[in-house]
Amino acid sequence: MKRVLITAKRSYVGNAFAAWNADNYQMEFITCRNDEWKEMDFSHYDAILHVAGIAHVSTDPNMESEYYRVNRDLTIDLATKAKKDGVRQFIFLSSIIVYGESSSGERIIKKDTIPEPSNFYGNSKLQAEEGINPLASDNFKIAILRPPMIYGKGSRGNYPKLAKAAQKLPVFPDIDNQRSMLHIDNLCEFIRLMIENEESGLFFPQNNEYVKTSEMVRLIANTHGKKIKLTKVFNPLLKLLGLKVGIVNKVFGNLVYDQSLSEYEQKYRVRSLKESIVVTEK
Repeated sequence: MKRVLITAKRSYVGNAFAAWNADNYQMEFITCRNDEWKEMDFSHYDAILHVAGIAHVSTDPNMESEYYRVNRDLTIDLATKAKKDGVRQFIFLSSIIVYGESSSGERIIKKDTIPEPSNFYGNSKLQAEEGINPLASDNFKIAILRPPMIYGKGSRGNYPKLAKAAQKLPVFPDIDNQRSMLHIDNLCEFIRLMIENEESGLFFPQNNEYVKTSEMVRLIANTHGKKIKLTKVFNPLLKLLGLKVGIVNKVFGNLVYDQSLSEYEQKYRVRSLKESIVVTEK
């Protein structure tokens, strides 16, 4: 049985992965909040799942150096030690944020789309990728994942806010947008396959279906036995605000991966959108 080290004891993804694969691997957690990990012997681990990092977007310039210290420098230091200690695989959870923000118009990320981070969160993730890629070799596989918005039971970010709105609001804006999203179970299964197949390279896991924000809100409301009316009456105002207010773009903007980027030889999408909403909300 393979041994996997997960770098963050309180990580949402790390804990979900451990629960999903409790019977598949021997797993241990470490904290990277201090330097004790530097004295550890990593040689008895087959893979390291690196999920430690600052995951939210901040516009506070005082936080910039901390983002680079944690998201970039820590990642490079961990990967360097892992290779030196003989670990065979290093899996790094990056983000779709390396491509910048969503937009009010069509936004499809393709194979040749060049990353253009719009904030130091995205740039710190991209620089981490660039810092660990030269370490890759036949004996040290590096798999970099750039997932879109991750959601599931207990997740943070915009999803729980939308779920709360779905249960309280009588109406919700019906804007024709598209988002790539990834349910936590689909991500956990994808990571499992990365480990089983000792994969290396750059990967773009996402759900089978793109998400329209209003449709997702409707599904959430239905799961709770509540009906919500979708209306286009607010669309002109929201589209105007979307050019000036970041949160509007985050909720109603467009940002998707071309589906061809997310294909994999084995099935990892174990939850459809509708099923993922049900298991998240129950």
